[in-house]
Amino acid sequence: MRVSALLGALRAALPLVLGLSLGCSLSLLRASWGRAGAEEPCVRADGRAELHGGERDRAGHGGDGHGHEEFRPRIVPYYRDPNKPYKKVLRTRYIQTELGFHERLFVAVLTSRATLNTLAVAVNKTVAHHFSRLLYFTGLRSAKVPHGMVLVAHGDERPIWLMYETMYYIHQHFGSDYDWFYIMQDDTYAQAEQIKALVTHLSINQDVYLGRAEEFIGGDEQARYCHGGFGYLLSRSLLLKLHPHLDSCRNEILSVRPDEWLGRCIIDFLGITCVSQLQGQHYHTYELAKNADPEKEEEEEFQAAIAVHPVSDMTTMYRLHKHFSRIQLERAYQEIQELQMQIRNLTSLTPAGEASLTWPVGINSPFLPKSRFEVISWDYFTEQYLFSCLDGSPKCELSGASKADVSDIIESALEQLNSRYQPLLRFSKRQLLNGYRRFDPTRGMEYTLDLLLEAVTQKGHSHVLVKRVSLVRPLSKVEIIPMPYVTEATRVQLVLPLTVQDLDFVSNFLDMYAMNTLDTHDNALLTLLFIYHPYDAQRVSQVDVFAGVKAMVGELEKRYTEVKIPWISVKTEVPSQVKLMDIVSKKHPVDTLFFLASVWTEINMEFLNRCRMNTISNWQVFFPVHFQEFNPALVYRGEQAASSSTDFLRDGHFDRHSFAEACFYNSDYMTARTKLAADILDRDEVLEGMEVFDVFLHYSGLHLFRAVEPGLVQKYALRSCNPRLSEELYHRCVLSNLEGLASRSHLAMALFEQEQANST
Repeated sequence: MRVSALLGALRAALPLVLGLSLGCSLSLLRASWGRAGAEEPCVRADGRAELHGGERDRAGHGGDGHGHEEFRPRIVPYYRDPNKPYKKVLRTRYIQTELGFHERLFVAVLTSRATLNTLAVAVNKTVAHHFSRLLYFTGLRSAKVPHGMVLVAHGDERPIWLMYETMYYIHQHFGSDYDWFYIMQDDTYAQAEQIKALVTHLSINQDVYLGRAEEFIGGDEQARYCHGGFGYLLSRSLLLKLHPHLDSCRNEILSVRPDEWLGRCIIDFLGITCVSQLQGQHYHTYELAKNADPEKEEEEEFQAAIAVHPVSDMTTMYRLHKHFSRIQLERAYQEIQELQMQIRNLTSLTPAGEASLTWPVGINSPFLPKSRFEVISWDYFTEQYLFSCLDGSPKCELSGASKADVSDIIESALEQLNSRYQPLLRFSKRQLLNGYRRFDPTRGMEYTLDLLLEAVTQKGHSHVLVKRVSLVRPLSKVEIIPMPYVTEATRVQLVLPLTVQDLDFVSNFLDMYAMNTLDTHDNALLTLLFIYHPYDAQRVSQVDVFAGVKAMVGELEKRYTEVKIPWISVKTEVPSQVKLMDIVSKKHPVDTLFFLASVWTEINMEFLNRCRMNTISNWQVFFPVHFQEFNPALVYRGEQAASSSTDFLRDGHFDRHSFAEACFYNSDYMTARTKLAADILDRDEVLEGMEVFDVFLHYSGLHLFRAVEPGLVQKYALRSCNPRLSEELYHRCVLSNLEGLASRSHLAMALFEQEQANST
């Protein structure tokens, strides 16, 4: 009995004993290997001892350091020679620029003067919006280039010369910016999304010459060239290797067809032949017969084609695009249904079960507010009116995009109802009784409709009923819109209008300007605009109201000898922003980047960089929404403000009523201003009711980028609103002052304390 109990105890402790024994054995073996390594140091082929980093190597080698040099990290202190001039180090804004990342795909379309306004336009309307960069190459350009097309003319219609110049141009201007180059003709229909998907599955480390492989006439049986009519894909590495041989190919290779000439050039000098499949990816093509109807083509080869050739006219191009777009749409709907079915099947296996299934399936669940201030309100509408207007009025007419949106959502609701209940019932709309919509940033636009419907059965009986339906217009995939490239090296010209009421704030503005731009050697200049009242202008020889400001400017110029701060004097009773910019615009070059500032603006490098990046000549202007701090007397009520750096945007709001700050190029302003002058003729009084924002909004085709700017913080100050301005501008100024006092909770506390004080 005792023996069995002892064996039971030993059996329980047996794993522990074996583990300790194994650990001790391995430790002894490791120690013996370490001693062996210390006695026999590694020696390289050249006879010198090889150095290794790490604590174990240093312990094994030992020594006093004379024979061996240890690799230890050390911090190299920054030292700037005071005798050398300061040079600002300019870093790129985007990390991909500094790391040398390339764009994915560049597309070149070969066209001619005869087909530029027909087939090339059809290509542009069908595929241009899918590619980030697409250029058209021709020998001789026509008198008028179609709108929205970037055309490169080489000056010669010979096909071989056109191909040679095109390849040379692509390498020179885009060879270092893109990984893939797709070349097609204007009589080719290409499925843009399929081509984009193709290049994402190919490795950029190989020399790729991919297209429809064709045999040379009377040539080598193994050599193939890519047929130009079906398009072909070249990798960046192949283009770089091909460039040095283009001149030799032009002089030595004779051919009638440009695609054969290019294929022979690649084969002779690089030894690379055209292939139709690579790395498991197939380049499917289809040769379209003459007078063929795309709607009646049912062959699998046609349905799977990436490129179709030849396309004889614009109508055929559009019909091909319609056909393949419908195929892609059907595939997308089918994939959505399959994904929704998978989600339903998997939801039952989750801990929450089917209760966690959201509607619509696969769309994010609605936003759940954490407080009453985060509740998203619903907007009420009918088929004629909207009861939540942008100008604050309680009722306005439904028009424009809102009317089209309501009509589309009602039509979609009827379509969904009929698809669900047919053939038993068929619904038709009589009236929209109530409509509600709201934008949920987590999922999209939500709608709730109360519809008065007439339901008709299969036997013809009809019945009127009211039905409530809910719909969601979900947010689609985020798309990166290609924008022109801009840099941070652009000089910014600050323009500061000053009136007599602004004199108390000028000193702080100049101090911040000197600290954040002059001390840091930022590429930003300042121009002051002194606005004199007619009465002050008559007395300027005796008493200059801006004498103190001019003295401060003189002190800055003495402190920074390389800086000059010019000023312009203007006499007016109504300081119209447009009239003031007219004066400043004439005194600067057309390529000047203006930043129209206010005296309460605190200039900093972070915002100036965003001003440079968000303003694009002939493309976009930037109107930042500054952060306005509340009145400290109402917010803190005698207490000291919090100094936490994480709460610097806490006690204030973004002033959406102010359009005083703006970033734009002088050339864009002059173009919009010319259109405005032609519209108003000589009625200068109209300018008193306009701001620079209105000029760009109504008289330019540029993008107006209006966004909150956390880097533009303004201290609280009560603005003076000029009653001689237009009613709208004066109303916006008053609202800005009122909303800038404090938040609702702070105002409520101030009223409560006042009532408490009055009651006692």
